[in-house]
Amino acid sequence: MPSNTDSTHRFIGEMQPGERIEDQIFLLASKDLRTTSNGALYIHVVLADRTGQVPARLWQATEEQYQQMPEGGFLRFKGRTESYKGSLQFIIEGMRAVNTSEVTLADFMPATSEDVEAMWARVKEILRTVKNRDLLMLVKQFVDDEKLVAQFKRAPAAIQLHHAYLGGLLEHTRNVLELALVVTPRYPKVSLDLVLVGIFLHDLGKTTELCYETNFCYGEQGQLVGHIVQAAFWVEQRCQAVAEATSKPFPEDIKTSLQHIIVSHHGRYEFGSPKLPSTPEAILVHHLDNIDAKLHLYLREIEKDDNPDNPFTDYVRSLETKIYKKDVMGIRG
Repeated sequence: MPSNTDSTHRFIGEMQPGERIEDQIFLLASKDLRTTSNGALYIHVVLADRTGQVPARLWQATEEQYQQMPEGGFLRFKGRTESYKGSLQFIIEGMRAVNTSEVTLADFMPATSEDVEAMWARVKEILRTVKNRDLLMLVKQFVDDEKLVAQFKRAPAAIQLHHAYLGGLLEHTRNVLELALVVTPRYPKVSLDLVLVGIFLHDLGKTTELCYETNFCYGEQGQLVGHIVQAAFWVEQRCQAVAEATSKPFPEDIKTSLQHIIVSHHGRYEFGSPKLPSTPEAILVHHLDNIDAKLHLYLREIEKDDNPDNPFTDYVRSLETKIYKKDVMGIRG
């Protein structure tokens, strides 16, 4: 049976059911104090490293143990892995504090494999093709904001789902912009300018919605406002800044259309959209965004599956299906 000691760091992505883990550092991504059916307390946590996350439970827990667990911080754990409803989980048998000098942050923060500066250069190159002068000046308001750009280059696109790693937001945005260049010209009555700027801004609020210094989580602004409302508010602010710089009002219909793309890009109320897509540009941005997010999830699940005897992955709750992973055309290497 595989084991883990101080000298051998075993990543979550490598773990299998039936392992014993001894004195292993994990990031405590989240914690929750719960009650069993017979009234006993237990702690449900999510442990993380750069390869993924695993739910964990500490049975027969106490309020004091819960309070001592630093959410967003690190602890050393020992315990065992097991399979629960087809997914890996970790049963905590012991834990102790960690000195920050013992932590190698690179082990806990997944990052894009692509060149961040090259991706940012490509995003700017695409945005420079926008022909509408008002939209170009609006884009400049964001691109010239050095603090925002630094956050944009570093932020993940999500906590657990698609592009959930440092640089993931930039990578996802670049991908969707590239899709727009391919698809939008097929529909000449759809504004490519609005689509490109809408894509650039649609998830930009995630730079402040998410925390990504030592772990991925929602900050106070993310919990209370969210990236959709934040981005729409920023458009209002920056359009006013353009108006002041040019001494003429920013076109109201363009601003409203751009804000509509942002507030409707999730596509459905139950997915968090305040509005449903009501313009050709908005429905196109929604579907292009969804294409990149969903394909990333499908390919990720195939890549991380390590059971060669089963042509399907385990059931993926976020996709509501198992994925057929056989590479019938021999193109995935």
